[in-house]
Amino acid sequence: MDKKKLRDCLYQKYITPTERTGEDYIGIEIEMPVVNLSGKATDFSVTQAAAASFIEHYHFEPVGRDENGIVFSATDPVTGDNLSFDCSYNNLELSFGKEKRLTIINKRFEEYVTFLNKELEKSGHMLTGMGINPYYKNVRKDFLPVPRYQMLEGFLKRYKDWKVPMYFHPYPDFATYASASQVQLDIEKGKLLDTIHAFSVLEPVKAVLFSNAWMADEPELLCIRDRFWENSTHGINPHNIGMYDRRPETIDELLDYISRTSVFCTMREGHYVHFKPIPIIDYFDLDHVVGEYYEHGVYTPFTFKPEREDIQYLRTYKFIDLTFRGTIEYRSACCQPFFSAMSVAALQLGLAEQTKELAEILDNDESIYHHGYSEAELRHILNLREWPEFVEKKGLRKLCLSVLELAKEGLQKRDENDVVFLDPLFDRADKLMSPARQMVESLEAGTPMEEYIRYYGSILPDSH
Repeated sequence: MDKKKLRDCLYQKYITPTERTGEDYIGIEIEMPVVNLSGKATDFSVTQAAAASFIEHYHFEPVGRDENGIVFSATDPVTGDNLSFDCSYNNLELSFGKEKRLTIINKRFEEYVTFLNKELEKSGHMLTGMGINPYYKNVRKDFLPVPRYQMLEGFLKRYKDWKVPMYFHPYPDFATYASASQVQLDIEKGKLLDTIHAFSVLEPVKAVLFSNAWMADEPELLCIRDRFWENSTHGINPHNIGMYDRRPETIDELLDYISRTSVFCTMREGHYVHFKPIPIIDYFDLDHVVGEYYEHGVYTPFTFKPEREDIQYLRTYKFIDLTFRGTIEYRSACCQPFFSAMSVAALQLGLAEQTKELAEILDNDESIYHHGYSEAELRHILNLREWPEFVEKKGLRKLCLSVLELAKEGLQKRDENDVVFLDPLFDRADKLMSPARQMVESLEAGTPMEEYIRYYGSILPDSH
């Protein structure tokens, strides 16, 4: 495929879906760790039984079975809600059919979680609102026995074999115990570049508000999830993960950026084939690609020729990710405590139509910005337990509250009832206290981990 045809294909996949009036829908996906309250490994038979009870009770229809015949994904044909396991039976995900009001989604979320936890607690387990399974050291690291996840496992574990000039962390199985909160919002072409700009600059503030992925092996970080992605095989090409190191100023520049993201898997002869990431702009110039696929417990080498259809497998994992659906997916937030589960979507939704005002607030700040650091560097800094001296906390508090007031205005224009979901963030901003920071400080003061598992797994907050 020549470069012009490739560009046309990328335009059709990513830009064409935005060439319409946005429908103003919200899509929310919340991944949640399943915790064995004894501190031992999550019992997969318990998680599978709870899911089966849920599917029967709510009349969801199975849409995916693993190689053992166990349903790992099921959908409500009426609402479009989906229950699934993401990567592992340690990690349960609820995805909600598109709606225009957070209050509607939250009502179903609370009902679903209450039912699931009632089932799980019969066997000493529960879902909780953390970005890392608190007993990650003990959980089984098995990926789901499903072709897509078996491919992903092989891809992540090749970090020991692929020689590239970067640091790889020693957690290739992180997907089996890390949980995110992701939001998709419709985007129009005319708003695309402003949205990418404003929300890219916002990422350091989101680190202050949403960091909730702490692990004892990396105690200096309040959100290890960023490192999981950036320093894994996903991060071999930085264009595939994290933030935009240079934000595009035109649609042509955005397409140039996308053309330099990498493809790392495709389908051949009924198999998922993974391979060392290749920028899509170079991929179709190759005579052949050497990869491997999983079958019968082993990964088998496989050589194939690139085909035009492979472009459908181009997938990135950026914090602000333009999808083929005409939406932007916001991917940088950890799973949140359940009593504030909608806070991630509330912030994104409230700011979505006010990107110019948001950019102005951020561009005028000097509490963290304009100190010689890029936004990506600032996000790394503010994910740390200890912040450097240049971070002016009084000004940072004022910045976070200003952003939240702007989000509140945006939500009030849409739906007064949804404003309530910002309330927990005002408290976090005032105290500069993310869920991970609050938990770590309490653990150091002697609070047992189980207390926080139950607290963050509660629909209603208590006096913590």
